[in-house]
Amino acid sequence: MDNPYTENLADFGYREQDEAKDIFEAWKLNGLPSDFENDGVKLAFNKNSGYVFLTNSEYQVAMCDGDKKLYSFYSSPYEGKEGSFEDLKEEYEDMNSEDKEWFFDVAENINRQQELTNG
Repeated sequence: MDNPYTENLADFGYREQDEAKDIFEAWKLNGLPSDFENDGVKLAFNKNSGYVFLTNSEYQVAMCDGDKKLYSFYSSPYEGKEGSFEDLKEEYEDMNSEDKEWFFDVAENINRQQELTNG
């Protein structure tokens, strides 16, 4: 089976090229997410999901929203839940204890832990 992950720009179609342009514009206008390391940053594309995103040497992921801002896209280490902070916050109560602990650490790292403790 073909690997769906690619950094080869020749694999990017017109839609993916437009998304890449939006990512670079968002990075230029608003910078990287506060918890995204600026080391070994690469543009990537997942051919299965259709997502175009930035990744780095720490395997972090940043994606672009509709407002030309980059946000961190997380994957929980135990149950594999994926999404933005807001997406995962909605799933917080249903996470197992290990993923809750991991997500609380994420929230603490971006100074949003009160959102988890205050509902």
